[in-house]
Amino acid sequence: MKEVKSLEEFIKGIPKAELHLHIEGTFEPELMFEIAKRNHVKIKYSTVEEIKSAYNFSNLQDFLDIYYAGAQVLLTEQDFYDLTWAYLEKIHAENVIHTEIFFDPQTHTGRGIKFSTVINGIHRALEDGRTKLGINSKLIMCFLRHLDEESAFKTLENAIEFKKWIDGVGLDSSELGHPPSKFQQVFEQARRQGFLTVAHAGEEGPAEYIWEALNLLKISRIDHGNNALNDEKLLKELVNKKMPLTICPLSNLKLQVVKDLKEHPLKKLMDHGILATINSDDPAYFGGYMVENYIAISKALNLSKEDIYILAKNSFIASFLEEEVKKDMIERVDRYYKENK
Repeated sequence: MKEVKSLEEFIKGIPKAELHLHIEGTFEPELMFEIAKRNHVKIKYSTVEEIKSAYNFSNLQDFLDIYYAGAQVLLTEQDFYDLTWAYLEKIHAENVIHTEIFFDPQTHTGRGIKFSTVINGIHRALEDGRTKLGINSKLIMCFLRHLDEESAFKTLENAIEFKKWIDGVGLDSSELGHPPSKFQQVFEQARRQGFLTVAHAGEEGPAEYIWEALNLLKISRIDHGNNALNDEKLLKELVNKKMPLTICPLSNLKLQVVKDLKEHPLKKLMDHGILATINSDDPAYFGGYMVENYIAISKALNLSKEDIYILAKNSFIASFLEEEVKKDMIERVDRYYKENK
């Protein structure tokens, strides 16, 4: 094995899992432009460069506006396949060997696209990723929290037919003003159907939203969770429950959750004993996939190889992988660290 000399090389080479990734958020400008032309969909940008310029925003709502506008060009099963396959090829080059992908059916069914069109395209790409690239994957269906719970129930109903392909349900979109409690009943129904549950909480919303996600939605993982640091009792609860947080550094920077990555709470959360993981969230919009997130936060917080090793190992511990597969992947991380520390 070639000796790993720099932290960047170490990060690129270590086996990683990604647990917080919105497939619609991997829509690179070039692919968006290509699919828009293929589908004869008019978008308000006449060049790839114009789309790239539009990716400059300063808060969650501005981002969501362009995110939903971009999704309008996705019409066919092949579109969803191409979107997912492009992401898988990216992470294959970064030694991400397992990914747990979010998708937002309501973004598409709300404009007349069939649920089956969306999931068939994504699923086919994930299967090809498994056989052709050796990337393990799970699929998590998210409810859009700015819509009502009735809409979420309809989405859950649509999902039942494809239950064997969907591992869990989540909660995303605009957080402020839409607490987890708004979706308590649909999450209860989802759990009865056998789905695992996760939820975005404590990114822009308060620590109280994290409590609600834990106590009312009975989640297995918190997406983001930065604001847990504002509540000592909550931190202890998260440590006691071994509750993972899926942290997204470049996303937090781009959306002004933190003004500077040097102020990011990741290391403080780790020092409290929190099971933290690194993820890219919406990488096409936020300036980087997994390796860029690891490198940026490592430089900002002066993380060591041991810190990187812990974060990579955490990504598998926090995953929804079957225990035997999880054990095998953790052993791969351990082996890599021993050979390159």
